[in-house]
Amino acid sequence: MLRPPAHPPLTGPDDTAESPAALRLHQVATGYPAGKQLVGAVLVGFCCDEGVLRNHGRPGAAAGPGAIREQLGRLAVHGRSPIYDAGDVVCTEGDLEGAQQELAEAVASILATGALPVILGGGHEVAFGTYLGITTHLGTGLQERLAVVNVDAHLDLRDQPRPTSGTPFLQMSRAAKAAGAEFNYFCLGVSRAANTAALFETAAQIGATVLEDIEVQSEPEELLSRIVDDFDRIYLSIDLDSLPGPAMPAVSAPAAFGVPASAVLKIIDRIARSKKLVAADFAEFNPLFDHDNQGARLAARLVHSLLEAS
Repeated sequence: MLRPPAHPPLTGPDDTAESPAALRLHQVATGYPAGKQLVGAVLVGFCCDEGVLRNHGRPGAAAGPGAIREQLGRLAVHGRSPIYDAGDVVCTEGDLEGAQQELAEAVASILATGALPVILGGGHEVAFGTYLGITTHLGTGLQERLAVVNVDAHLDLRDQPRPTSGTPFLQMSRAAKAAGAEFNYFCLGVSRAANTAALFETAAQIGATVLEDIEVQSEPEELLSRIVDDFDRIYLSIDLDSLPGPAMPAVSAPAAFGVPASAVLKIIDRIARSKKLVAADFAEFNPLFDHDNQGARLAARLVHSLLEAS
């Protein structure tokens, strides 16, 4: 079910009495005018944690988009690209597959307008819906080379009987193979302690490039430059559980070590400024486990950085 955005879609303080330039995101965000040619970014919420439940994780991520928006609207505007909000895809009655398909349709329609879809999760099952939308727009043959860059503590390559939050990138690999297309997967921030040898074997089998959390902290500029140079389009998927648990407690599986926010911000900035970003999503935020909105503020800061750099 697609739920329309609130009116206004974002809220926050008003400082414009000080100066017309004292703008915050809630003052420049508007509803999404579907079907019109656009520039800028379009927010879409994915209110779903059915995949987390199927993966035996902690539910609550369905409320993530609203909590991120609450903090996002308060942040300052420095760029001038328009921001729109298309509302939320809501998973009902456990129909994860239906929600992923609905998200795919929303992403494809936004891309057809020329705008950038920015999806707020929701469990990491959001990623397969985003990918389907991208490939629908680009065409199943993918004449343009697409890189899938995933910042994540986990290799979500599990082979399970039905889709979960732990399966999306294996689903993508299989979908690409069925379409006769390349699958170029880069997973940055992986915890060796949190992933089995079987998952690393699967990553090797599909030709994935994996950087562990310790390696990402040394700033993977060479790899990012290669991705930007070698590919026509880049899909960026940020799993917030890649961040250190003390900084981001509000996820299903907090990281014992993690990748510092400064390193994640550099990845976001490098890819967004390349102008090759085709879509981005932010997954696994779970406000039920937040402390004083600490995680929501950090998630919003990451989204804000992407919007400013795009």
